[in-house]
Amino acid sequence: MIVDAHTHFLPSGYPDDAPSCFPRMDPIDGSDDLLLVFDQMRFPAKQVFFEAEKRIEAQEASGTSAEVVSPMPPLLRYDLPAADGLALARHVNDFAAALSSHDPERIIALGMVPMQDPEAAAGELRAIRDRGLAGVEIASNILGRSIGDARFLPFFQEAERLGLAVFVHAMPSPIDRLPASATGTYVVGIEGMYAAASLILGGTAAACPDLRLSFSHAAGGFAMSLPRANYFWGGSWNEEPRDLERAVMPDDGPSPLEYARRFYYDSMVFDRRAIRYLVDLLGADRLLIGSDFPAMLREEPIARTLRTVGLSDDEWRDVAARNAFRWLGIPERA
Repeated sequence: MIVDAHTHFLPSGYPDDAPSCFPRMDPIDGSDDLLLVFDQMRFPAKQVFFEAEKRIEAQEASGTSAEVVSPMPPLLRYDLPAADGLALARHVNDFAAALSSHDPERIIALGMVPMQDPEAAAGELRAIRDRGLAGVEIASNILGRSIGDARFLPFFQEAERLGLAVFVHAMPSPIDRLPASATGTYVVGIEGMYAAASLILGGTAAACPDLRLSFSHAAGGFAMSLPRANYFWGGSWNEEPRDLERAVMPDDGPSPLEYARRFYYDSMVFDRRAIRYLVDLLGADRLLIGSDFPAMLREEPIARTLRTVGLSDDEWRDVAARNAFRWLGIPERA
């Protein structure tokens, strides 16, 4: 069994009386595809983004058993007025529930919340659970503010209390130290690292030990930074016993690596050597299969590179499916 834990959907339409700040889906002449129009964005969306039957066909073609579908990241518009952001989230979540209802065994949906209003975001989590959604997708920053900021802690505590999974999707924020061409590459990697590190350094990981979090694209550069953080915490190389005389920033809590091994990470890092590093450092029990489908094409067959990194049979079963069900907090499916 193979679960693709990082895929996206777009609603096929929006209410006629929606606020003017909402996106819209325009017809494309001579095609059943639709054009997402959201401010300056123009994105041609193939039917597989919004048609459940097409998703199942694509799963069959790629050897995928089930998908975790989350809103296309441009929908995470935290700059909208809070009331409009909540209305948009509710519409998207209704669509997610309807999409999943076509085949709940194969389409497992996540919703979204208006993180620009942390209180409203936390309050909407119960409705997400009541719709039958498995969790929620959030961006790696909220209008440039780290998700580990104390103002977002009540949201994560409520997600933990309700047993909802959280998917942190790297979302570029403006940066003047790199050219615009770096937005989809280096900046995404930086954002993933910032998000994961902020949850440790800001205290969220300590306050929410049972929170089930996953990060897109293995949280970018996070894994490469962990050995240095561990040295600053414990003064030793290679996770050897602590040498506090060498430690730069010692504390009595868990090590950065211990916190990091509470999180899950999709293994869409584009190179078997990078995947092998993630397995060695974080463990095969922390990795998920992810493709970003249909915004990006899946490997053929799905997880082709993952199959070449020398996983044992048990490790492969973890990465292929079991970890996804553990992250989602739902029973493993046949």
